[in-house]
Amino acid sequence: MKTFKKIVMGLTLVFAGALFMAFALPQDKKMGGPWEIPAKYKDMKNSMKDDAGSLKIGKMLFTKHCKSCHGGKGEADGPKARSMKTAIRSFKNAEFQAQSDGVLYYQSFVGRDEMPNYEKKILDDEDRWSIINYLRTLK
Repeated sequence: MKTFKKIVMGLTLVFAGALFMAFALPQDKKMGGPWEIPAKYKDMKNSMKDDAGSLKIGKMLFTKHCKSCHGGKGEADGPKARSMKTAIRSFKNAEFQAQSDGVLYYQSFVGRDEMPNYEKKILDDEDRWSIINYLRTLK
C-alpha cells in the first residue's frame, strides 16, 4: 500500500510540474505576416523634434498605453505579451528600428489583428509623434 501511495504521489507531482511548465514557459507563437502600409504613411514625416520634452511625453504615454504588452524597455515582455496569439517583436530589433517613422506611426496607431487601433485613445498628433520619438530611444 505504501508503494502505491508513493507512485500516486510521484505521478501527481510530475503532472503538476508539467501543468506548471505549460503555463510558465513561453509558448511557440506565430509571427505576424508583413504589414501592408498605405503609401501616405510610408512617406509620412515626423513633425516633432526628439527633444527632452517630446521624449518625456512619449515615455509617459508609452508607459500608459504600450508597456503592458511591449514591456518597459520595449523587449516584448510585458505582462499581457504571454496571452497574445501572435509574437510581439522587440523594439530593439534592428529590423524594427530601420522602419520609417511613418511606418511606425501606422503600425502603432492604426494597428491590425492583436495590435489595437489607438487613433481614438491618443488623439493629439504631437503625442503620437512623441511616442515614435521615444520608441527610437529603445534600440
